[in-house]
Amino acid sequence: MALPEGPLSHRYRGEHPVRTLLYLFHPDRRRVLLAVLAYFAKHTPVWLLPLITANIIDVVVQHRPISVLWWNAAVLLVILLLNLPLHLLYVRWMHGSIRRTGTRLRSALCHRMQQLSIGYHSRVSAGVLQAKVVRDVEGIENATQQTADMGLGAIATLTGGVLVLAVQAPVFLPVFLVIVPASALLVVRLRERLRSDNESFRVQVEQLSSRINEMTTLIPITRAHGLERTALRRVDRTLGTVLSAGLRLDLLNGRFGALTWILLNAIGVSCLAGSALVAYYGWMNVSAGQVVMLSAYFSTLTGSVTSLMSLTPVIGKGLASVRSAGEVLQAPDLEVNSGKAEVGQVRGRVDFRGVGYRYEGADRPSVGGFDLTVRPGETVALVGGSGAGKSTVLNLVIGFLRPTEGRILLDGQDMESLDLRSYRKFLSVVPQESILFEGTVRENVTYGMPAVTEETVRTALRDANALEFIDRLPQGLDTVVGERGARLSGGQKQRLAIARALIRDPRVLVLDEATSALDSRSEALVQQALGRLVRGRTVFVVAHRLSTIKGADRIVVMDEGRIAEIGSHAELLRSGGAYAGLQAAQLA
Repeated sequence: MALPEGPLSHRYRGEHPVRTLLYLFHPDRRRVLLAVLAYFAKHTPVWLLPLITANIIDVVVQHRPISVLWWNAAVLLVILLLNLPLHLLYVRWMHGSIRRTGTRLRSALCHRMQQLSIGYHSRVSAGVLQAKVVRDVEGIENATQQTADMGLGAIATLTGGVLVLAVQAPVFLPVFLVIVPASALLVVRLRERLRSDNESFRVQVEQLSSRINEMTTLIPITRAHGLERTALRRVDRTLGTVLSAGLRLDLLNGRFGALTWILLNAIGVSCLAGSALVAYYGWMNVSAGQVVMLSAYFSTLTGSVTSLMSLTPVIGKGLASVRSAGEVLQAPDLEVNSGKAEVGQVRGRVDFRGVGYRYEGADRPSVGGFDLTVRPGETVALVGGSGAGKSTVLNLVIGFLRPTEGRILLDGQDMESLDLRSYRKFLSVVPQESILFEGTVRENVTYGMPAVTEETVRTALRDANALEFIDRLPQGLDTVVGERGARLSGGQKQRLAIARALIRDPRVLVLDEATSALDSRSEALVQQALGRLVRGRTVFVVAHRLSTIKGADRIVVMDEGRIAEIGSHAELLRSGGAYAGLQAAQLA
């Protein structure tokens, strides 16, 4: 399960989550086995202590050789001292395996997200995907760790205790095999009665969180209208409800704890009294030490069975997280490039032959009957109302979407037969909202291009009209721009996005509303930069402001996914068609 290939991408097909977990842990199977052995060895004192206690009591009561006492004490001391190194080995092997598995799973999810189509990403929010990578994997790690720690402890105690009973007091073994599970089941049933109350309290806490979030969001409105007391009264009512529910829950938990303690101890006293009577009247060959041992094993084994039964919700939650991650791992909406022809060079000719695209679940195509030939070095602008299909055409050019009918040819080759990853090395996109990450100016401009000289970077920034403000920044090219470029204005971020496109020297350029969100001064600077960027390149541009596309070689006017008219700015104005109507509406 090597990280670069993305584990599970070839195996996971909605199989049972337990099987998926076993597959995930397969690379660490030897470490997990060693961890289990180390845990059983380190846990020996827990189930061996009642036996050693019984032996020591019998030494005192029956006046056995004192050497028996020393031997028992020595054995217990040795296994106690071994607990530390064995526990560290267990943590290294088991917890390390869990952490590595979580890392592999996160890597698999990230690999899968990079392979999934843009259509998938448009349907599934980034927040949901982030939760799967962070919270669901964390849930799997926590559930696995709790199950390993508590489950192995319970199994080791049960195994050791039952073996000791089978050897030392076999006649009592059937009694324990009935009473211990019955007692544990009774405890779990009592606990289940609290589940609905705990769930109700959780819902009320979530409502409080929602109310607090609402209050903080509305603070500007609240303060502006002097409604502070009203807002506080709304929150106080919710706080009062949560307080009452919390107190009721505390009383229920307290009652449950007390009842459980009384129940288990009463059964324990009964076990102690019963075994003592057997020893007192000599009904069976039971020593005083064995009486104490039987009483201790009842408590120990009952606690172990209870622990195992209480793991059910923990395991269920972990398996739910596995299923949630599996929704991404088995998503079929992939961009498949393996085995397709790599693109070595691009001249920039793009032919649309009867292209259509219908989004999943849509009642009509977003684009239909689209026929257009774009020559190398030509600038083509797409205009039209909202929903006309402009962005769909751009996504088809980038290869984010594949035509549901017709073909798109790149330099005469069907794009369906090309490795689009290699094609995109010759393509750059300047979107409406420039996307920057929390790094330096240099890192954002040269993203994915580590071996770029400073002179090349500065030239790209100069051509993008960005150098004038970069040189005023505290650390120049090494200034950190903040998360999503928060320390820069909209125009500055857009000019950095243009520099990022320029430095790649693309043959095909896509401009998606690149100036729509800018003020007039920033727009002028960006337009100058775009003028340098488009030279000698095949350009597809979508612009809301028609004034920004006057210089396009051809303007394609779209309406409901189809081409309404094509021509230059002057030609379309003279024809008095849809474009002229759009122009008049903007000038009005």
